[in-house]
Formats: sequence, C-alpha cells, structure tokens
Amino acid sequence: MVTSGSVDLKKLSAEIAELSSLSEGDVYNVCKNLVNVMTRHLQSSEVVQVDDFGTFRIAMRSVGKGFATSEEVNAQFCALRIKFLPSSTRNNDGTVATRAFTTGTTFKRIDTLNGMTSGSSSGGSSTGGSSTENPSGGGTPSGGSDEGDGEVNM
Repeated sequence: MVTSGSVDLKKLSAEIAELSSLSEGDVYNVCKNLVNVMTRHLQSSEVVQVDDFGTFRIAMRSVGKGFATSEEVNAQFCALRIKFLPSSTRNNDGTVATRAFTTGTTFKRIDTLNGMTSGSSSGGSSTGGSSTENPSGGGTPSGGSDEGDGEVNM
C-alpha cells in the first residue's frame, strides 16, 4: 500500500479545533497529555481502551532462539512493542462488521494513477489477492496482528 503523505499532531490539532470550541493550542495540549497518561498506564501493564478508537497494550516478544529453562530468560532477550487494535462492531454471527478507520476506505491501483500500464510497473504483484483475505486489515480473523503474519501497514 502506498501512502499519500503524513499528518502531524499540529495539523490534527488545527483540524480538531475547527470542529470544536477549543483553540488549536488547547487541543494540542490535550493530545500531548493523552499520550503521557496513556504511556503511564501502559507502563503499569494496563490495557488502554479509547472508546470508538481502539485498544492499546504492550506486548513482549523474545528476540532469542529460545531457552532450555525459565531461569535463562531475562529482559535483555525481550523486545517491547505497542499493539493497537482498532475499535469494531460485530454482526450477530460474531464476524467483524465495521472496523474504525477502515470503513469507507477505497483503493486505487497505483499504476493507473501514474499513467502506467500494468505491464510497466516495477515490483509488486498484480494478483489482486484472494477471496479469503481479511478485509479488516489485520493478520488474524479478529483483526489483530501476530508476529510473522505478513501484516500490511495501512
């Protein structure tokens, strides 16, 4: 997936301020404080759930090749990561109906945007995926992401 640019916190703050009675500076300050407070809770081994946004948690994975005994395991052989799972709604059968941020997303072939023909593209694949791909964007049916699942950053 090719991105079309990036947006920083200053830009987000300006856009949020336009939609509210807060100033851009107030919004920016609240966002910075949100990050600080979330960090404190995550570092306290708590899961942070933000309504209609998603859930954040810290995950640890080993970076070694395994150990024969639990006594051999220590912090120098582990890496911490922040895992994020967007909020979602579910159908009656338990399948994901909508996932925050991806509902309404459209896709365009990059070769048609740049005026290239499908034969002149360098790299990538034109297979178009399969009917078994997970539309929620995650590597697992629940939309989560496991190490080595071939996840796509969107």
